[in-house]
Amino acid sequence: MTEQNNKHDNNKHNDKHKAEKCQTIFIDQVFPSMVNHYDTLFGGIALQWMDKAAWVICTRYARKTMVTVAVEEIIFKEPVPLGSMVELRARVERVGKTSITAFVETYCENPLTGKSKLATTGMFVMVALDKDGKPSQIVRA
Repeated sequence: MTEQNNKHDNNKHNDKHKAEKCQTIFIDQVFPSMVNHYDTLFGGIALQWMDKAAWVICTRYARKTMVTVAVEEIIFKEPVPLGSMVELRARVERVGKTSITAFVETYCENPLTGKSKLATTGMFVMVALDKDGKPSQIVRA
């Protein structure tokens, strides 16, 4: 293996290690102003929370200004009832030249029983921007 290949492999290892360590968790509660006529969380609020979790994880990874450019594969698996605690878990899934894809899961927990279930999943693509608002290369540590 050449020195260049070793350097490339080391960078791949560092990227993987950095991505594995880069996770975030948010916890919130579903209040009456956040529900629809079925007393379940509005999908738009779930998406807002998920987008915020994705932004935090991508910003922590890149240490750059990040903006959402795409939302992919949002799956609403279970309704989230009024009064539930909601836990959002975000992790870096892929890193490109100027973008990062984050995978976000939303869990619904009954605060009285502690029973939790996966409610929503989705992929969020964020792009790094420079001071002029142009796509900026993500420097890998």
